Amino acid sequence: MKKILIANRGEIALRVMRTAKRMGIQTVAVYSEADRHSPHVRYADQAICLGPPPSAESYLAMDKVIAAAKTTGADAIHPGYGFLSENDVFAQKVSDAGLVFIGPNPDSIRTMGNKLAAKDAVKAFDIPMVPGTEEAITDIGVATKIAGDIGFPILIKAAAGGGGKGMRIVDNMDDLADQMARAISEATSAFGDGSVFIEKYVTSPRHIEIQIMADTHGNIVHLFERECSVQRRHQKVVEEAPSSVLSAEQRAEMGQAAVNVAKSCNYVGAGTVEFLLDDQHNFYFLEMNTRLQVEHPVTELITGVDLVEQQIRVARGEVLSVSQEDLQITGHALELRVYAEDPLDNFLPSIGTLEVYQQPSGEGIRLDDGYEEGMEVPIYYDPMLSKLVTYGATRLEAIQRMIEAIRAYKVEGISTTLPFGTFVCEHDAFRSGNFDTHFVQRYYSPDKLHDSQQQERQLAALAGLKLFLDASRQLQIPENQSQNWQKKRS
Repeated sequence: MKKILIANRGEIALRVMRTAKRMGIQTVAVYSEADRHSPHVRYADQAICLGPPPSAESYLAMDKVIAAAKTTGADAIHPGYGFLSENDVFAQKVSDAGLVFIGPNPDSIRTMGNKLAAKDAVKAFDIPMVPGTEEAITDIGVATKIAGDIGFPILIKAAAGGGGKGMRIVDNMDDLADQMARAISEATSAFGDGSVFIEKYVTSPRHIEIQIMADTHGNIVHLFERECSVQRRHQKVVEEAPSSVLSAEQRAEMGQAAVNVAKSCNYVGAGTVEFLLDDQHNFYFLEMNTRLQVEHPVTELITGVDLVEQQIRVARGEVLSVSQEDLQITGHALELRVYAEDPLDNFLPSIGTLEVYQQPSGEGIRLDDGYEEGMEVPIYYDPMLSKLVTYGATRLEAIQRMIEAIRAYKVEGISTTLPFGTFVCEHDAFRSGNFDTHFVQRYYSPDKLHDSQQQERQLAALAGLKLFLDASRQLQIPENQSQNWQKKRS
């Protein structure tokens, strides 16, 4: 494998390229017209324009991506995450074109891409699952019976979905018909598939995911867990590794369950098995993401394993370079997804020009980004600017480094989730580890963030005033001494 095309943009394209170059592999960037001047385009050995800014005409245009790989003589395609990364049709097209898809096989993607098919696949391994339906439904009469059997609250979920789309929490029978119709409509619009299923809603869950890696020789390892419970609109914002609540025994049990999920679909490459953990620390299989995750850096920092390198080596047919016995957790890592969103306005996208963009650096700070000062944040794509990651010997040290890194990260021209990151890191519930997926709903509001920012500004003003007064005193000529001097002169 001498040349890899990265079928993605921004920070993840750069992140894959850095590992590939370190391994002596050439890289090919693809870009839309909106990304013509992006850093990932300049960093690559070659770059091909796919077309206009809309994703459907550029990053999602399968045939254009494959043609770019062929034109540049690439041997393989790395999909990153998002866009085509979990598209089984694309994975098959890449293989049919005689190229290597750096990811799982199309069958694994297809099976795990449908939540009901995934549940069916893991049945033989006796993996705990939340009570609910085993097949897709659209009939409100059937839904009513199931809801009555398992009891409220229930969760309606899109079978083909993710990211909170097609998802509805229902607390009583009166709301069931309306919420189910909404979920079906949203799932149809988002995924072209309106099938939904029903689960018992776990009222105080934590979102724990296990990173796995598998090769083509039958070896599968897990690289421990990530805690992903701080979310907004069912999407992660703050992640950390390891979780602050798992015992060594629970970690091993969940890790083995994740390995078994991978076995159930003959998985190859990097993947993530997601679980819900209830308030009694019972865990339930949620889904499997058949790609590299946004939050993979925290796992890399606590294990010392470059997951992208392992992906490439596995795609080349090599045996995994680590065994389960080799792996251990060292230290603690924390990641903040820095989105171009306004946390004071319901996290709505904030589009504009990065008038000031100064990255933090220093011991224990890692920044994966794809922007530079003066660039426009386009409206066409996911609004994530970067992944800000900190590492420390302890959890509190990683948290403190995150607070300091956020303070050093200067962004002007748009709103970002940086202030929200500070809010989370300074909150007693987060610092104590006593929180769940309702953290934002329970503790956060724009007013609270505004109040905390006001306090910071007041403290900064007081500190500035003190410095000014101290400096003024040092510069003053003592009046009495001056008078004495004058008397002696006379």
